[in-house]
Amino acid sequence: MAMKRILVAVATILSAQLAYAQEAPLADHHQHLFSPALAALISPAPPATPLTPIAADDLIALLDAAGIKRAVVLSTAYIWEQGTRTVDGPAEKLRADNDWTSQQVAKYPDRLIGFCGINPLKDYALDELARCAKDPNLRNGLKMHFGNSGVDYHNAQHLEQLRRVFRAANGYRMPIVVHMRASFSLKLPYGRDEARIFLNELVPAAPDVVIQIAHMAGGGAPGDQLALQALEVLAEAVAKGEPRTKLLYFDASGMNAQIAVRDEAAVLSTRMRQIGVQRILFGSDGATGGNAPPREAWAAFRTLPLTEGEFRTIAMNVPPYLRK
Repeated sequence: MAMKRILVAVATILSAQLAYAQEAPLADHHQHLFSPALAALISPAPPATPLTPIAADDLIALLDAAGIKRAVVLSTAYIWEQGTRTVDGPAEKLRADNDWTSQQVAKYPDRLIGFCGINPLKDYALDELARCAKDPNLRNGLKMHFGNSGVDYHNAQHLEQLRRVFRAANGYRMPIVVHMRASFSLKLPYGRDEARIFLNELVPAAPDVVIQIAHMAGGGAPGDQLALQALEVLAEAVAKGEPRTKLLYFDASGMNAQIAVRDEAAVLSTRMRQIGVQRILFGSDGATGGNAPPREAWAAFRTLPLTEGEFRTIAMNVPPYLRK
């Protein structure tokens, strides 16, 4: 009898684990690693606890705990070139951080896919993109963070430089993941007008590659009505079938604080349906700085007012760049 009870208990555990694995997303489409040097750079001042570096081994353990097979690793090298920081030799450190990310994802070629990270406003941005395009571990795509890089949608020079970068990425057939949300700290304008500029001025410069909008066009902060306005413009364009939106995807990453607000969760769910849940990609963001690990992020995502069928669709979504 004792052995029978043990066997029943083991079967119950295995059944629960299998059920979780079946419902877990196939991929985490928005993940980050943090090199020891970068973790030290962005760590809060003492006596606060410093950030712990996250290497490929650490990420794989988090993915395994969530039952997730693959992850898109977006290099955070651009942080070295954040305009609000003072760093000696930032360009060299950015390149070194991209190289570190390349070396890390190379350890798990069947599980991790690496994207290059740049500040698109820097003079050497196109050179670094060209260098990444030759790297077998980073040529999969490009990550840009408009907020971190201080992109001003109303600066003509910024827009022209961004168009150059978008065109170059398109030429290399590198998908683009973009954190559209303008800087909070710099108080740069963001909302409906800026989303229209993005659609009219930037998206057409990369017509042949996936453009993945990070964080559903926001920055993860709850109550960000400007981000919801920008998302509304994008969702309407997709719903109307505008040709320039044919390769737009949206990742729902780093949004736990927003999901926890009932009214905001309802709006986000409405926009996901308007866009079409087949274009919504699950992501959890880097598991540091208060962000939830993949397992917990997926559990939080499942509290949105969506149907089980919609959750299953999102869990199984795989964008073209992961179908190779």
